[in-house]
Amino acid sequence: MTDVSLSPSDFEPIAESLGGDAISRPSLSYWQDAWRRLRENTRAIFSLYIVIGLLGFTLLGPLLWQVDPSIQDVDQVSQPPFADRSVMIVEPYRSWNTSLVTSPTTGLASVGNATTQSVRLTWAAMNDAAGYRVYRNVFPVSATTALGLPLGDVSARNGTYFEDRLDLAATRYYYSVIAIDDNLAEVGDPVHIEVDVQRVTTALDARKKNLTDATDLAVGTQLKLAAHPLGTDYLGRDLLARLMHGARVSLFIGIFAPLLYVLIGIAYGATAGFIGGVVDQTMMRFADFVVALPFLLFMIVFQIAFGVQAGESGILPMLIAMVVLLWPATARLVRGQILQIREEGYIDASRLLGAKSYYLIGRHMIPNTMGVILVTLTFAVPTAIFTEAFLSFIGMGVAPPTPSWGSMCNEGLKTMLNTPHELIFPALLISITVLAFNLLGDGLRDALDARMRSRD
Repeated sequence: MTDVSLSPSDFEPIAESLGGDAISRPSLSYWQDAWRRLRENTRAIFSLYIVIGLLGFTLLGPLLWQVDPSIQDVDQVSQPPFADRSVMIVEPYRSWNTSLVTSPTTGLASVGNATTQSVRLTWAAMNDAAGYRVYRNVFPVSATTALGLPLGDVSARNGTYFEDRLDLAATRYYYSVIAIDDNLAEVGDPVHIEVDVQRVTTALDARKKNLTDATDLAVGTQLKLAAHPLGTDYLGRDLLARLMHGARVSLFIGIFAPLLYVLIGIAYGATAGFIGGVVDQTMMRFADFVVALPFLLFMIVFQIAFGVQAGESGILPMLIAMVVLLWPATARLVRGQILQIREEGYIDASRLLGAKSYYLIGRHMIPNTMGVILVTLTFAVPTAIFTEAFLSFIGMGVAPPTPSWGSMCNEGLKTMLNTPHELIFPALLISITVLAFNLLGDGLRDALDARMRSRD
């Protein structure tokens, strides 16, 4: 046997004696390393800020903008954002003294000032006319377009004048008058006129609407109506307030319901995949049975069971239907991941070290499926929002006057040609929310995927 002599220099650290690699960064835990990778993903972080902003808009917005979303401002119906809010004080309405009317020799004319109190029209008599029919339109009238809304018929014996007081707004109207015969059939060509209507109110109404505290308001005084930064809807309700309160319903359904049924799917799929065998097959056949159940039919059954009547909001039946019927998709994904992970070497090593089943699932298997789970959750959020919108459209979801983004889109769809802002704002919030959750989920998937660590 050969003797080996050792000197103190043989026990020097490798990094000092041989110039070995030094530790370039401190050791990080799994979640610390995932957060580091997430911060490096600009799109994911920006989406995270958007989600936080949406939560602030939902929770803190109503505290800052304390406007009742159900209050109707009849003076500002379907007003776009930053619309003119000026209103002029006038005397109370007085009946029109038609004896002082002087009809024009030709065409159609407006008498006096056209205001939201009344628009007064007069026209030249038409040959062989038994009467006249008056139309009003909010669009320019041509030979190929309709004359608009028929306001009424005027007998030729009663004169050639007409006073319009039907739901007037501060806008431009296009009036038309056409002759009719004894059978009320239209004859000849119509005459037209454009009229710009000015918004007015009386001093008494101004004080009732809290537009001013002054006790003596002179005729001609200019005031400002209540502010609506994003405009109003077709009933004169503040759109910003309705978006804030509607976000509570939409995000509650869009986040709470997917969170519940995804958790159920995780537990169900992980159990089936870990146990395997006959138990796995039996559990998954039951999941297939649940997938085959019609969602809409069960939604109706739950509404009947909870006594939801026509015109009432069915938020609770909607949540229960989602939780009961939508978990199998997550269960299938988690089961597939568990079946793959349980064959890995580190699972066998943990078993040899005495790890229990619940420890293997909770400590090793579930964290390694977190990427798939988060992607599933991010897709479930927009699906839940769209489901709420669909059910609200057919009268089985959120019922008026309770606002939600989906129901607001359905309401705005009816008037999108005239007032597109009623549809654009809720649709824009839905789109931003869906995009933000998708990008955030994509970033979280990359950050939580253990296989990505080898690429750093």
